[in-house]
Amino acid sequence: MDLGNFSLSLAVKDLSASRAFYEKLGFEKFGGDADQGWLIMKSPSCVIGLFQGMFEKNSLTFNPGWDASCNKLENFTDVRDIQKKLKSDGIEFVSEADETSSGPASCIVMDPDGNPVLLDQHV
Repeated sequence: MDLGNFSLSLAVKDLSASRAFYEKLGFEKFGGDADQGWLIMKSPSCVIGLFQGMFEKNSLTFNPGWDASCNKLENFTDVRDIQKKLKSDGIEFVSEADETSSGPASCIVMDPDGNPVLLDQHV
C-alpha cells in the first residue's frame, strides 16, 4: 500500500519563531499561508508543516496522490481505498473520509502510542 508523500506536521506556538528556527536548519518556505497560520517548509530530503493553532499534537502526515514537490501523481492509491484496507485490518479511525465521495479527502488514525497519523489527499 502506498500512503503517498510523507511529512511531519508540527503544532507550533509561534509560527514566525518556528519558521526562523527551521530556516536556520536549512529549510525553505515551500508553501502555505502565514496569515492563515500554516507554512510548508522543505529541505533537500524532508518536508515539514508548521501549523499554529490548528492541531493539538504533532502528526505524521501522508499525502496520497502527491510526490515530494506536491505534484499530482499519475497513479496512486486513493485515500478511501487506504481507509477500507486499514478498516479491514482492524484499525480504528478518529475521523473518516466519506467513502462515497471522490477527490480530496482525509482520515486520521492513532498509532499505539497516541500519535495522530493523518492521510490527507488533495487531489
